[in-house]
Amino acid sequence: MTARLIRRLAASIFVVWLVASGTFFLVALTPGDLASKMGDPRISPAARQRLREHFGLDRPIWQRYSSWLAHAVSGDLGDSFLFRRPVREVLAQALPNTALLACWGLFLELALGLALGLVQAYKPHSFWDRLLSGLSLAAYAMPAFLVAAVLLWLLAYTFPVFPPSHMAEPQALGLSFWGRLAETARHLALPALTVGLTGCGAVARYLRGSLLDEKRQAYMLAALARGCSKRRALLLHALPNALLPMITVLGLSLPFLVSGSLVVEVIFSWPGMGQVFYAAVTARDVPLIQAGTVLVTAAVVAGNWLADVAYSWADPRMRG
Repeated sequence: MTARLIRRLAASIFVVWLVASGTFFLVALTPGDLASKMGDPRISPAARQRLREHFGLDRPIWQRYSSWLAHAVSGDLGDSFLFRRPVREVLAQALPNTALLACWGLFLELALGLALGLVQAYKPHSFWDRLLSGLSLAAYAMPAFLVAAVLLWLLAYTFPVFPPSHMAEPQALGLSFWGRLAETARHLALPALTVGLTGCGAVARYLRGSLLDEKRQAYMLAALARGCSKRRALLLHALPNALLPMITVLGLSLPFLVSGSLVVEVIFSWPGMGQVFYAAVTARDVPLIQAGTVLVTAAVVAGNWLADVAYSWADPRMRG
């Protein structure tokens, strides 16, 4: 098991390097003068040339790549053209907000998906099973921006239960700790619900299929023959075994969770990585685009590797 995990870790590091290198060359070879994006477009050609020399844009691309890679490995991600600050500071400010949204979105995705999957598997092919299957497929097929638009129309404008955007109101600065926490929770509700709804359909469908497979196993028939109720057998016997494949499903859903969170942040003006990415791409902020892409790729790859570790630990067959 250890050797397999080490091989997967090496492959994960290679994937991060490959994406980082691809992003660098893709941005570096894009037509246009990057120096004109760094300052006032009305500056003189001599000043623009000094900018090119300062940021190394006058050097061959392979020298720029080797220099960028060496600095990135040492933790120096450069300075943002747009924010006029080190990229590391910009990402450090935005990353906790994205992590907060992604964690609550994942919690809602799992909670809703498990509840729907259990109800469907309890009485398969019934009216509720067909209804919830249709809803699960609809949630799986709907893009995040459409789910966000529906929730905004319903819960922010038609019935103004939650605020439509941002992380807090300006007057929240004068509130106590618990007041600011409640204000953040109100603003987090719609973005997290959007992320959870777009992912819960897949969790429900996979769990339903896994539970139905477990219900046909001999140990389930034995439990029912001993007088165990269907509900108790489903929850205590079938569910723990059905959850094991869900670890793999969770690992595969991480890229969609991260990308969905970034899109949702732009829609709800949530101050996280999505907003930073959008601003960086719009302003063609090359250091910020490169560092943000590497960071998101590393987070997804690390999540998949941790899912492999969890699966290997949970399944005794993988420990040999």
